[in-house]
Amino acid sequence: MYSFKTEEFEIIELLSRDYDIKTLCQLMGVSRSGYYKWKNRDKSGRDINREAMIALVSEIHEAHPSHGYRWVAAFLRLNYGRSCSDSYIYKVFRCLGIQSQTKHKPHYKPRKVRDLYPNLIFTTWETVDRPRQVIVSDMTVLKPWIFYFELTLYFDVFTKQILSWKLSNRRGGREQYLDGLSDVIELLNGSREPTIIHTDQGSVYSSKAYNELIKDSNIIRSMSRAGKPTDNPVNEALNGWIKEELYMDFRLEECRTEDDVREVLHRYVNFYNKQRPCFALDYDTPDHYCERFNRGELEHRDTFSQRVLSEKPKFMQKKRTTKKK
Repeated sequence: MYSFKTEEFEIIELLSRDYDIKTLCQLMGVSRSGYYKWKNRDKSGRDINREAMIALVSEIHEAHPSHGYRWVAAFLRLNYGRSCSDSYIYKVFRCLGIQSQTKHKPHYKPRKVRDLYPNLIFTTWETVDRPRQVIVSDMTVLKPWIFYFELTLYFDVFTKQILSWKLSNRRGGREQYLDGLSDVIELLNGSREPTIIHTDQGSVYSSKAYNELIKDSNIIRSMSRAGKPTDNPVNEALNGWIKEELYMDFRLEECRTEDDVREVLHRYVNFYNKQRPCFALDYDTPDHYCERFNRGELEHRDTFSQRVLSEKPKFMQKKRTTKKK
């Protein structure tokens, strides 16, 4: 039960029909004698008006149960000349424990957990400690001039390199996903270290044909949770920057043929990997950063194997850590 006036005695009054007065007084931290003294006092005009309003709202709701508190407030103003706000009638509704009724009952179905592969990353992206350890993939749409294209990219999380890109002019095509994965498998050929490929739960990424390609490779699949694009922040962020640069710096919008679009993408990927300074790499380029790691110029850490998986976002984890301190 909810009271729109929060004094202890009024709450006890509201709950006294269902609970013992002694228990309520103990819970509210007041004496029984004080409660009865308050109850037996002469009622003020404000108390009488409030009780009359509660009774009137209850009567209107009983006659028109299909309407909510806003309609009841308007009904009171128009037909009874009562000066009352919507928020006041809302509180009366809460106090009475009533709400609008409908014959259309909502049906809530619990989410069926059908994650084909577990999420092996969550918020531990910064723990990735070597090239080709985690590769992410996603599709983004390009619409230069009158064209429609779907661009599928494969990124190395550690070096931020674009390992493969495939373009399709057909909505819902699957070839670019499979061809891109084939490129990645060929790139990883001979590697002894396992590689995680992380994607969303798109139909192609979940398909049997896609995952059949990796059955004989040293690739482990990982998937974001359904409806959680934040589970793949690397790809989401890079897709946004790449599209911005393609349109603003490489004039993708000026392309008038599909060959022009492919030529722009080819130039951009070459620029991205070899010339574009990357903030996440301390303004190094992806290819050069990878070369520095392979030459032993960068510190080799062992952080990924020690990662602690958690579904909770980072800001919640930090808040909990701060409270403990």
